[in-house]
Amino acid sequence: MALFPFILVQKSNPSKILVNHERIHLRQQIELGIVFFYLWYLINYGINRLKGMPHNKAYHQIIFEREAYQEDENLQYLTKRKWLAFLRY
Repeated sequence: MALFPFILVQKSNPSKILVNHERIHLRQQIELGIVFFYLWYLINYGINRLKGMPHNKAYHQIIFEREAYQEDENLQYLTKRKWLAFLRY
């Protein structure tokens, strides 16, 4: 979990992909501010649930998660990522 400025993990040696996924979230939090990021995150999740999506699908359809999951294997993504890139997802 990314909670600016920290990445909280369960394992002592997380994968590079997991760390990159969370670093993408840190960048999103910097762009929006922590409070607005989590507010938007929860509202997006709630809307997805109201659309009838089960928990797992609603979570994966959150705009921030779509960007992070699509780009987490691209370890160079953050070096080329544009400001507010999550809006493309």
